Amino acid sequence: MDPVVLVGACIILASILILFATGLKKRSRNLPPGSYGWPVVGESLEFLRRNQEGKPEKFVTDRMSKYKSEVFKTSLMGEPVVVLSGPAGNKFLYSNENKLVNTWWPISVQKLLGTCLSTSVGDEAKQMRKLMAYFVSPDAMEKLYIKTMDFVTQQHIQHHWQGKEEMKVSPAVKLYTFELACRFFMSVEDPEHIKKLSSLFNVFLRGVISLPVNIPGTKFYRAMRATAVIREELLRIVRHRREALMKNNNNNNNRHDLLSHLLVTPDENGSFMSELHIVNNIILLLFAGHDTSTVTITLLIKKLGDLPHVYEKVLQVHREIAATKEGGEFLHWDDIQKMKYSWNVVCEVMRQYSPVIGAFREALVDINYKGYHIPKGWKIYWNTPITHMNASFFPKPMEFDPSRFEGDGAVPYTFVPFGGGPRMCLGKEFARLQILTFLHNVVKRFRWSLVVPEERLEYDPLPIPVQGLPIRLHPHKL
Repeated sequence: MDPVVLVGACIILASILILFATGLKKRSRNLPPGSYGWPVVGESLEFLRRNQEGKPEKFVTDRMSKYKSEVFKTSLMGEPVVVLSGPAGNKFLYSNENKLVNTWWPISVQKLLGTCLSTSVGDEAKQMRKLMAYFVSPDAMEKLYIKTMDFVTQQHIQHHWQGKEEMKVSPAVKLYTFELACRFFMSVEDPEHIKKLSSLFNVFLRGVISLPVNIPGTKFYRAMRATAVIREELLRIVRHRREALMKNNNNNNNRHDLLSHLLVTPDENGSFMSELHIVNNIILLLFAGHDTSTVTITLLIKKLGDLPHVYEKVLQVHREIAATKEGGEFLHWDDIQKMKYSWNVVCEVMRQYSPVIGAFREALVDINYKGYHIPKGWKIYWNTPITHMNASFFPKPMEFDPSRFEGDGAVPYTFVPFGGGPRMCLGKEFARLQILTFLHNVVKRFRWSLVVPEERLEYDPLPIPVQGLPIRLHPHKL
């Protein structure tokens, strides 16, 4: 036989043996049970459908029951995904951030947000987080935000609630939270400018978790177009601010918002964040800083309308705080600390209606978890409602009970509306101050009743009453 042909045949045979051995090795791996669903789309359509039905946990619980396992595999947004459930899964992911796993988001999120804190990993993410951390810290809440937040809240209620017999809560609160975010992050205060940006963000939000099909008529296409307009608008604001700072020689009086801080503050290596990255991070914070709070405030209003006995206890706390104030005096940081029962009520709202239903991670290495193999590069998903609505951790989970959060509160890694570990929500304290300030101002002025008591919720991607939560307002008699 020709030596060349013989060598070639040997190479082919060796390749076949290697491929066979590789395939055998892959088959021998103990992957979690589960199904990848349909080609390309996997089980994404059912995942999204459960969200629209207002039952995001059903996608997970159905498969846990089917496979008799808290760990299973699926395919979402074009990626093989392992779903981890329960406190053990949460703890594993939170404690292994930047070690075994890194944050990951579907292509739709990556395309819309670009490079920013949420989509960055490793040292880049750490640098961004350090630059942004102070402006959403408790210290900043106390020194920079609380009086302005109280003032803006009072103005909002006066313009959008006062004098109305009936109104829709969700759109009104969305405008309020977006106005606060625009003021604190960029010092944008013009109502028409804020309204324009808010309408664009509503389109953006609906495409955040969607199939990344960029053709006319799809949610993702509309979101991409809206985000392009938002990005152009914010770039103009950034460049105008940069010019103003240069004219004023970086005067400290011009550094009271996040935008100015990011423009004049270098990272530990002496590098400044690029204009595009500044814009992307502001888009992220405008999104995260108002949509989750909008959902929580809206559903808080719903629950207080449903449960008069809880409303009365909340009202008593806030009347006592109001009684200590002289005319025109704003809230102080100490007042917020007195709102413990109110925050327990808010936490119970977030437990029953998780503002964020879950998040993704990516395996940096091959992982062995509970005897199952998770290959490097696979995506991992954790679901918030799975523990929030688990009777083992929260007895009678359908019952609204703020006392669950008294004392030591919930079992670690069971109540996770803000995530955990190095990636815990940066804006947790900002959200807390925003929600409690709004609650204080609304309950001391009104009672309300629900026009549609059994109004359905839809997760798209956050839980929103489908009719906007219409209520009838009943002002307190002075």
